[in-house]
Amino acid sequence: MSDTVEIFTDGACKGNPGPGGWGALLVCKGVEKELWGGESTTTNNRMELTAAIRGLQELKRGCDVLLVTDSEYVMKGINEWMVNWKKRGWKTAAKQPVKNADLWQQLDEQVNRHQVKWQWVRGHNGHAGNERADDLANRGVDEVRGMRPAQAAR
Repeated sequence: MSDTVEIFTDGACKGNPGPGGWGALLVCKGVEKELWGGESTTTNNRMELTAAIRGLQELKRGCDVLLVTDSEYVMKGINEWMVNWKKRGWKTAAKQPVKNADLWQQLDEQVNRHQVKWQWVRGHNGHAGNERADDLANRGVDEVRGMRPAQAAR
């Protein structure tokens, strides 16, 4: 693992559930790559998870990653809850299925490919990387709502 990549992620939803978008800004050695997308019916938490997954998936080889998110749900899930969910076969302490288990499992798979350090930032607080990720997530929402032409290549 040599290259250090910063990934700024965000999710957005207009209604919860409703049309949603995700955005990820990858920065490595001064080079930036923007990723975004959306779904017509989803939740904010699913979009936050998708942003992190898609950002990590974009990396073609193992990297040292600083992943910056404003999602307390993602931070608590990855740092506190996931270890016990896995021990219990993706069940909560109340023996209920974990919400968004499909995405948590994908995130776990991606995290295991890299050395990931997680950082939480307060959303909509002027953090440049987070603001860019928020803009990308809203672009994803606008595209699925037909308010902005879809981009052919991401």
